[in-house]
Amino acid sequence: MGSTTPAIRGGAARQLGTGRRGAVVAALMLAMALAALDSTIVSTAVPQIVGDLGGFSVFSWLFSGYLLAVTVTLPVYGRLSDTFGRKPVLVAGAAVFLLGSLLCAAAWNMAALIAFRIVQGLGGGALQGTVQTLAADLYPLAERPKIQSRLSTVWAVAAVAGPGLGGVLAAYTDWRWIFLVNLPIGAAALWLIVRHLHEPQRQRARQARVDWAGALAVFACGGVLLTALVQGGVAWPWLSAPSLALFGTGLALAAVVVAVERRAAEPVIPGWVWRRRTIAAVNMALGALGLLMVAPAVFLPTYAQSVLGLTPVAAGFVLSVWTLSWPVSAALSQHVYRRIGFRDTALLGIGLAALILSAFPFLPYPGSWWQPTLLMLLLGGALGLFQLPLIVGVQSTVGWSERGTTTASVLFCRQTGQTVGASLFGAVANGVLAARLGGAGDLDSVTRALRAGTVPETTRRAIAEAVHAVYLGAAAAAALAFVLLLLVAPRRFPVLEE
Repeated sequence: MGSTTPAIRGGAARQLGTGRRGAVVAALMLAMALAALDSTIVSTAVPQIVGDLGGFSVFSWLFSGYLLAVTVTLPVYGRLSDTFGRKPVLVAGAAVFLLGSLLCAAAWNMAALIAFRIVQGLGGGALQGTVQTLAADLYPLAERPKIQSRLSTVWAVAAVAGPGLGGVLAAYTDWRWIFLVNLPIGAAALWLIVRHLHEPQRQRARQARVDWAGALAVFACGGVLLTALVQGGVAWPWLSAPSLALFGTGLALAAVVVAVERRAAEPVIPGWVWRRRTIAAVNMALGALGLLMVAPAVFLPTYAQSVLGLTPVAAGFVLSVWTLSWPVSAALSQHVYRRIGFRDTALLGIGLAALILSAFPFLPYPGSWWQPTLLMLLLGGALGLFQLPLIVGVQSTVGWSERGTTTASVLFCRQTGQTVGASLFGAVANGVLAARLGGAGDLDSVTRALRAGTVPETTRRAIAEAVHAVYLGAAAAAALAFVLLLLVAPRRFPVLEE
């Protein structure tokens, strides 16, 4: 598996020193908190936002627009961080994110708020990718689980605390404070980064050139295809003219991306990302992870409220327990992969995840709250064994000049998997509901009935069957990740000497 010596020869960690590195780690955690909180804090304030600004028919774009901007900019920021260094990209991304937050707080209608959320997302892509890359720069292989578990804990805390914090701010102050609260957190992170992060000077063989044509093509292609996936089956039918036009345009732009990137001297998405077995296998496996994560994150709260009869708060608890076991398992995974390697540890984790997801449809009806809670606790532990070894392992197979691009490609695939999963599993759930209810409803209508407290027994059983089908699909995604790792990834990752 390669060397795990604690020294970084000529790296950023040695130049920073322990105290300064601690300050930079604090800045990374604050920056990650910005991106993590923004994914959850807005959801509970939607009624207040819609009540003030209107635009109920398009409010879902508050989330979709942000997600699209984050996803399509990840590869661009990854390449820029390899070209110009992590610090300027992180500082610029944080500044754009904070500008977007300020603009969101000043929005005068829903269209303006959606546009400013997209501006936030343009900065959020830099936060997510560059923070993960810097974490690998600062810590040698033997210590990377420490920083990765801290970042995972930030996500876990945000998942649990974000909705509650958003509800409190919206109820007792004003929904605009949901965005204004980002400003002091971001300012503290920026101050720590500017003051304490000093990257080592690196020699370049030639003048750095940015593939702006490739960046624009990637942004356009990703934006069109992800819009087609997000809106398909929601704003219009899958086989309608708008859906077919978007997919056709996306495929044409994909051909443009390939043509532009093949001619570029320093492409945004270099071909070696997919030619190297290790990186390609991790990209595909984490794409499957994004796919399967949609099942609990999107559908379990509805199941808990309608089938189990829990309150929204209790349903949130059932979902949140996986964010407790995930970082703990991730932190302990180093003791496993040091013995059996990165790939086999990930295989163990995703194999367990497939079994746990497959067990969900066998829960008794209506069942008790502790049964899905136990499964979610076990699922978080299994996915901690799966994700962290792959991220640490793949980052350790490349040098500094390729680490940003590699990390961004992994995160891009995971985000894309989540987008595909939301569309795919939404179609599966709606199909089962339509079949069981004689075409009389879909998930949106069921959710509205649930809020009104008028869900009949036949509908409850239909919801249970729909969620069971979604979990079986998630188990199939886990099995796919297992097969991809087994067949494509090398048994021992080619870890570079540090």
